[in-house]
Amino acid sequence: MTELVPLMRDQRKVDADHVRLLGVFHFVFAGMALAGVGFLALHYAFMHALLGDPDLWKNQKGGGPPPEQFFAMFKWFYVVFGTLLITAAIGNVVSGWLIRTRKGRTFSLIIAGLNCLQIPFGTTLGVFTFVVLLRDSVRELYEA
Repeated sequence: MTELVPLMRDQRKVDADHVRLLGVFHFVFAGMALAGVGFLALHYAFMHALLGDPDLWKNQKGGGPPPEQFFAMFKWFYVVFGTLLITAAIGNVVSGWLIRTRKGRTFSLIIAGLNCLQIPFGTTLGVFTFVVLLRDSVRELYEA
């Protein structure tokens, strides 16, 4: 009977692969944030065309606010979420670049914490970033 011998992994190679993948995934997540900005811009254009035309709403019955007033309030939604998405994209691009160059580990951990607020993909990326960057062997990789 042959006995199975466990394969020894080179932890440095595994860590280097995980760090490289984290950098790639931060860039991908930044791209998703920019796609979100594009979706937000399309939504704004659609809502502006729909709510900005007074002829569409002149025969509307009801006691609600005029569509122009509603859209004026709704513009703050676009400003706030557009700013958040652009900030997330910039933060993830910088974090991805720092991860690939093995610098700024603390900055990447902060971005990972902020990514955890963006359910579900950001949470997944944030948790895996914590798991990889908080390893002692990866900490040594950054210090080298």
